[in-house]
Amino acid sequence: MNNQTMEPQVNWNPSMMVEVSLNEPDDFLKVRETLTRIGVASRKEKKLYQSAHILHKQGKYYITHFKELFALDGKRANITVNDMQRRNRIIRLLSDWGLITVLVDEQILDIAPLNQIKVIAYKEKSEWQLEQKYNIGSKKKKPEES
Repeated sequence: MNNQTMEPQVNWNPSMMVEVSLNEPDDFLKVRETLTRIGVASRKEKKLYQSAHILHKQGKYYITHFKELFALDGKRANITVNDMQRRNRIIRLLSDWGLITVLVDEQILDIAPLNQIKVIAYKEKSEWQLEQKYNIGSKKKKPEES
């Protein structure tokens, strides 16, 4: 029996994705690298699970929670209110750091406390194992048809 309390789920749809603009053309790579160092940490293993990704789709940029990417792929994704709050906190940080501009600020008003995410300094990156639960652009090979 699972005695964890159920977190409130979000009835997610693509219109909930947060569109952002980049301040400089090369900021895409900066944002992508920065996001690899922000997430949920397992401190005893020195492992960080990346929470958010930058998505470039049809000339637009979005900062998404990895579960949103699963949902976009048509996979089952249990997106919780807290997942969205953590995504919004990360977007707020990127915005505060001058890496992105949020197009609709009202989308990210509900934010998680800073203590729910870990930001690893670039210089400490080598001390951590950085894990992605979603890889953008990596297609799974289909088994050969016989």
